Amino acid sequence: MPNVSSITEFLLLAVSDTRELQLLHFALFLGIYLAALLGNGLILSAVACHHRLHTPMYFFLLNLAFLDLGCISTTLPKAMANALWDTRAISYQGCAAQVFFFLFFISAEYYNLTIMAYDRYVAICKPLHYGSLVGSRACAQMAAAAWGSGFLNAVLHTANTFSLPLCHGNAVDQFFCEIPHILKLSCSDSYLREVWAVLFSIFLAFVCFVFIVLSYVQIFRAVLRMPSSQGRHKAFSTCLPHLAVVSLMISTSIFAYLKPPSISSPSLDLVVTLLYTVVPPVANPLIYSLRNQELRDSIRTLLEYTHRQQIHL
Repeated sequence: MPNVSSITEFLLLAVSDTRELQLLHFALFLGIYLAALLGNGLILSAVACHHRLHTPMYFFLLNLAFLDLGCISTTLPKAMANALWDTRAISYQGCAAQVFFFLFFISAEYYNLTIMAYDRYVAICKPLHYGSLVGSRACAQMAAAAWGSGFLNAVLHTANTFSLPLCHGNAVDQFFCEIPHILKLSCSDSYLREVWAVLFSIFLAFVCFVFIVLSYVQIFRAVLRMPSSQGRHKAFSTCLPHLAVVSLMISTSIFAYLKPPSISSPSLDLVVTLLYTVVPPVANPLIYSLRNQELRDSIRTLLEYTHRQQIHL
């Protein structure tokens, strides 16, 4: 019976069997990846270069852009390379690295979104205490906690998953290495330890979800009590993008992992996985820039400055 020590590579899901469709998928993935790089890169540059954006809200948005870039860079480049070179193989070490970094970035992003809900709650419901509760030191500590928690979560699941003996081949039914599909390859009596670790992570994610919901209940109650329509509009303009990003991430993830087995198929699993791994990093910059006039102005100023520099060169 083969085990993990005898496996040197995994075979990822082929997006297509025909060469023309493989090249089409490569072009599609490349366009999506470049859009994510451009959108998140603009946010990173705008926040870093404009002093008026050096506030806690934009600091956490900066972290979100970093995490989005890390998340999509973990999955798409390998999928593009496989489509371009007509291969399915990924090394054992590469698969382990992909699992680790994807879990690291996606977990840290979810914790960062939870912190962003807290930031909006304090800003709107406790504005007089905002400077003391969300100061520069507190921001650094909360960001470090999000990144550190994501790292520990990734170490836990990666170590558990890749210590399991694999008895059912090396074909992963996904376009990147994902824990549920690797567990399908493990021996039936050896994966319970990782299942308990997954349940613990789901519990933590649920606690974060409840915290976000309660925060927004308080936020909307406070906003609706504001006498000024301008104040309500400003509050909604800073909260709705974050709420849209959280909803997109949670809804696609829940559908990916909790959809009924009766409707499961390799093609549907591929589409759903693309929704929660690829769409959020591309959509998040658009969501934030559409509702945030201050961010749009900073990005426009940055683009105009870059254009003038190119003309002078």
